[in-house]
Amino acid sequence: MLEFYPAIKFAHVLCVILSGSLFTLRGGLMLAGSRLTDHAVLRFASYAIDTALLTAALMLVSILHQYPFVQAWLTAKVLLLVVYIVLGVFALRRGRTRAVRAGCFAAALAVFLFIVSVARTHDPRGVFALLGH
Repeated sequence: MLEFYPAIKFAHVLCVILSGSLFTLRGGLMLAGSRLTDHAVLRFASYAIDTALLTAALMLVSILHQYPFVQAWLTAKVLLLVVYIVLGVFALRRGRTRAVRAGCFAAALAVFLFIVSVARTHDPRGVFALLGH
């Protein structure tokens, strides 16, 4: 299965980029007051991309034998993912006011970028781990 690692990692990274880009697009549409924010095509694409992302992540965990709640950086990614999802739900659907939605959108983007930094550094401190050097 190790021979599939490069392709699966590529798929995972591509899905991260697509997922973040689509969330950013939908958030921008929300900020602009567009009804397209919840368009069925965008929602379906989001579900499909996120399913592929999660599938690739689980395959990588299986191949590498690195597990959340064992490796600190993966634990941080999983916990931050939950925070990102909650913020995203409030940004795109549940936020009662535009200001709440905008604040949750900005916070979700910050959490997304921090998750990427944790993944890149393999350190739960993410980008902040680089500041100590």
